Amino acid sequence: MQSKSRGQKGCPLEVRLVPYEALLRVQSTEASYAWGAFDIMLYALGLGLGQTPLDRERLRFVYEEGLRVLPSFATVIAWGALPPIAQMGLDYTQVVQGDQGIMLHRKLPLQGRASAVGRVTGAVDKGAKGAIVFRETVLRDEADGAALATLTSSIFARVDGGFGGPSTGGDAPHPRPDRAPDITLHFPTRPEQALLYRLSGDRNPLHADPAVAARAGFPRPILHGLCSYGITCAAVLEAYLDGDGDGLAEHHARFSAPVFPGETIAVDLWRDDKIVSFEARAAERDVTILRNGRAVLR
Repeated sequence: MQSKSRGQKGCPLEVRLVPYEALLRVQSTEASYAWGAFDIMLYALGLGLGQTPLDRERLRFVYEEGLRVLPSFATVIAWGALPPIAQMGLDYTQVVQGDQGIMLHRKLPLQGRASAVGRVTGAVDKGAKGAIVFRETVLRDEADGAALATLTSSIFARVDGGFGGPSTGGDAPHPRPDRAPDITLHFPTRPEQALLYRLSGDRNPLHADPAVAARAGFPRPILHGLCSYGITCAAVLEAYLDGDGDGLAEHHARFSAPVFPGETIAVDLWRDDKIVSFEARAAERDVTILRNGRAVLR
C-alpha cells in the first residue's frame, strides 16, 4: 500500500506502509542480553547521578559498594530488541517516541542474562496526521524463564497514516493532581551527558552530531528522552522508596519536549497512597518535557 504525504518542509514523501493486519504480526527475533555492575553504573552515570560526591543518596547507583539498580535500567538491558522501524514500513526520519512504560515483575539483579522479543501490539491510523504504533518487549530471566519486566512504548509516525488501522485506541493519559506538587527534586545535566548516555545502547546521531540535530530542526544535539525518563524514575525512588527499586511496580510517562544537555531537570511529584504522579520540566526554560507520569509503588 502506498501513501503520499509531506515532510516538515513541504517536500512530498512516499512511504510504503505495512497493512494493519501484517503490522500486528511484526516482531523481532528472540535474542540474549547480559549485564553486570559495570553496565548498571554506566547507565546511572549517563543519567547524571553521582555529580555530587557527598550525595550518598545518588552515589549508591554509581559505586560498587552497596550498588543498587534503577528499575529504568530495564530500558537499556535489551536495547535493540524491538523490531526495526523499517520493518514496520515507517519513515524512521519522521518518527518520534510518544511514551514509555515499565512493569516490573521481579527485582533486577546486579548481574544477569535475559532473553527478549519485541513486537507490535496495535496501532492507531490518524490519516493525514500520521500514525501511532504501540510496542511491547518482555524480558525473561534465562535461568528460569520467568518474566523480569515488560516494557511498553508508543511511537508517533508523522507521515505514515492511511494504512487501514483503527482511528482510535490507546490508554487515556494519567491526570495530574489538581494541587501544588508535594515535592520537587532537581537533577542537573551535563553538557556531555548525551554522549555518555548513548554508550548504554542508543547511538542515534541526533544526540551526538550537530549536523544531524540541525537537519532535525534543533540548534544542537538533544538529550535522549529515555535519559529524562530514567531521571524521573530515580526521583520517585529518592522521594518515596529510600532508593530501593524493589518497591517500584510500574513507571509510565509521555514525552512532550526535548531537553538540551546542560539544562536542569526539575521533577514534580505527587503521592496518593500507592500512586505517584509526576511531571518533569527543563527548569531554565520552564518547559514540560515529560507529562502524565504515573508510578505504582508495591
